[in-house]
Amino acid sequence: MDPYTPRTRTGARKKNIGLSQKEYTKITGTIASVRRHRHPHDDLEDDIDQRNHVSREGNSRSHNDSSFIAETSFVRAPLNSRVVSTSAAPKPKGKGKQESLDRVPLDIQEALILEDLLFVLMGIEGAYITFHPEYSPEDDDPLQGIRFVVSPSLDSSLSDLVERILPLGTYYTAIFAFVEHRSHLDYGLVNHALCAAIREMLRDYQTLLSQLENAFNTSPSFSLQKLWFYVHPTVHTLSLIYQLILELATADDPGAASSSSSSSDDEDEEEAARNEALGLGGASLKAVLSEINKGDIAGGMPGGSGIAVKGGEVLTIIYERMQNMSGDPTAGAIYGKLLKQAGKPYVAMLRDWVASGRLADPYEELLVKESKFIDRGILEMDYTDEYWERRYTLRDGSISAGSSKRHQAGVPPPRSIGGRLPGGACVPPLLDSWKHKILLAGKYLNVIRECGIEVTRDQTYANEDLSMDDERFYKFIEDAYSHANRTLLQLLLKDQQLIPRLRSLKRYFFLSQSSFLTHLLDLASTELRKSSKSASVVKLQSLLDLALNTDAVGEDALFREDIRVTIAESGLYDFLLKVVTVSGVVKAEEAGGEEELKKEKEEKKPMQAIDAMTFDYNVKFPLSLVISRKTILRYQLLFRFLLHLNHVEQALSSMWAEQKTTPWRCSVPTHPEFVGWRLRVCLLRARMLAFVQQILAFVTFEVLEPNWRALEAKLDKVVTVDQLLRDHVDFLDTCLKESMLTSSKLLKACSKLIVVCQTFAFYSSSFTKSANQAIAAAAETPSADPSKAKRWDVLNKFETNFNHWFQVHLDCVQFYASSDNVSLLPLVVRLNSVKAT
Repeated sequence: MDPYTPRTRTGARKKNIGLSQKEYTKITGTIASVRRHRHPHDDLEDDIDQRNHVSREGNSRSHNDSSFIAETSFVRAPLNSRVVSTSAAPKPKGKGKQESLDRVPLDIQEALILEDLLFVLMGIEGAYITFHPEYSPEDDDPLQGIRFVVSPSLDSSLSDLVERILPLGTYYTAIFAFVEHRSHLDYGLVNHALCAAIREMLRDYQTLLSQLENAFNTSPSFSLQKLWFYVHPTVHTLSLIYQLILELATADDPGAASSSSSSSDDEDEEEAARNEALGLGGASLKAVLSEINKGDIAGGMPGGSGIAVKGGEVLTIIYERMQNMSGDPTAGAIYGKLLKQAGKPYVAMLRDWVASGRLADPYEELLVKESKFIDRGILEMDYTDEYWERRYTLRDGSISAGSSKRHQAGVPPPRSIGGRLPGGACVPPLLDSWKHKILLAGKYLNVIRECGIEVTRDQTYANEDLSMDDERFYKFIEDAYSHANRTLLQLLLKDQQLIPRLRSLKRYFFLSQSSFLTHLLDLASTELRKSSKSASVVKLQSLLDLALNTDAVGEDALFREDIRVTIAESGLYDFLLKVVTVSGVVKAEEAGGEEELKKEKEEKKPMQAIDAMTFDYNVKFPLSLVISRKTILRYQLLFRFLLHLNHVEQALSSMWAEQKTTPWRCSVPTHPEFVGWRLRVCLLRARMLAFVQQILAFVTFEVLEPNWRALEAKLDKVVTVDQLLRDHVDFLDTCLKESMLTSSKLLKACSKLIVVCQTFAFYSSSFTKSANQAIAAAAETPSADPSKAKRWDVLNKFETNFNHWFQVHLDCVQFYASSDNVSLLPLVVRLNSVKAT
């Protein structure tokens, strides 16, 4: 069939046009000649082009043409390949010089330009509407779209209307290229869903073009004004999509690759642990990472950035555009539909996570991140809260609902343009206030699943289509969080007997009403006097078991096998001072004082087993989430402090018993100086014993017991697992603070005082020996005592040290009691009573 030629209907139409039948025949031949000239059949390249593209001759398709080209990837929809983007196709060859429209009648110009516009709206170059002279398929970014220019010889009355329609071609080619590009697997499910939604809108646009082409071929009254009337609403619609895809395409940060490589010097904690497990050292690890990074860059990572625009970042960009253009109803409808469609896979992953505890996020798009190298096997060997704190985390690094701080390790740097976190680390604004409940709901269910308990999904919302702009979705999250929280809380408190466990911890570590410790110290006195390196842990453990078997009753008898003896590597006060004064330790190391540290290590006396002994507690998953290594360490610090106080009190009491013997009771009237010295020794011992007893009583009855009762009251009313964990840690931190173990000044003064008392008790036998020597000397030579000066010198040193550090300690306690630790006020009264004696 011949190409379409405008035809006349009646005489009235012919009168309006003013052309004879001969002139119409001539025009028909001209248009047919133009069409044949555009697709010559005798050229080989045009024959290949004809086989790969849809023929422009609507009624004369070649028998060998196909409506689909060969698919190169399963991710491209067939409809994407019906018309190949001209950005990837070479310009048609063999086309002659563009004919001028100066002498062509206006209605013929309109007919010619209408035909060109129908091709241009599909991104195909026409005869009189061509690519911009600066357009280059090889150099230009296809996501920017193809710009078209109209022939300058076109009549100005038509040219103005054509210029209004031409942006549709640019929009269509850019959107088509975006859909084709972002449908790749690497861009994730959210981008795939967005591309599917945009493809659906393009299908409506293509349907409109098919109808316009049919009207052009069948209706003589079809005009440029009618074309503009039909496509005018579509211009605004496609412009909105075009602006969105431009923002998505340009959101990739070009500097992210360099920033990520520079930030890789600060090694991520998760990667460090994984690399250590794989045996990769520093140099070899950097080499491997360098090769991987090179491979990623060579592989064509979008924009050269480390993380493509995907997941939550895509939803955030769409939502922000919708909010910024809230005054435009069309924009609200378009962006709202795209947000709902693109968010479907995101919502589906969230629903699966909060309802079953399973994280199915193959492209790392979700706000929750899983560290797979942390599994339950680590907990079986060394129960730790890493499973709770680090296996599942938020990608943006936020750690609690009330804190703006972030874990910098593992959190990608924000985009240089816009400041958004890239990829899944960008939390959609609609979910920002819910992200912590989303994280905890999945974590709770995951712990339950790890215990072998099947998690049943709530079927209330199973068949409902939820979206992020639907209130029912947030009701679903709230219900899932409440269900997971109740289930795990019941598992910990009832099935796992958490509260009885905590009571046994209190009894063993806080030494409250525990006679087993006195029994243990009596049985292991010989072993505890040895150095910490030579003491037998096995023997101490057997003696502990013996002491517990004779003392444990009730609930304590159920958990006595979980307590065991360990020997610490460092002294209590040295360890605490390093913890509270980390900056000083770092500066000492940075100063390069290796010789000083070595000398200090050599001069340091070996530590006795009694100073290094502590208890450890064995607990299995899931109780290890509450009684974690960090909490056990806090219990151990308090235990070692109480044990040291008990040991010094016992030593001073033994010294008091020894001072009731003959050398300290006999009358020596001829030596009043010796009687005075003996009285001063007894008085100093009494002051030291009073000090130690006051500290011990304060810590036990005014710190540990009241705080424990407060914790029990909270445990009776606890409603969330996170609150349970927080209350337990707060209880231990409060006990440490009020026991003066978190302030370097208080700790230093108190430790010096206790060490002075302990050393004084060690000199008990020396004092008795000096007393015996003085009595013997008085019997032989009443006027002379050769050991007098040495005896007084030792006593004066002890008195001077005790008085000095006691005053320093009292001043520190008074200062902190009047500023930030009012719980020390009772201790001020107790210390003043010691001072008065």
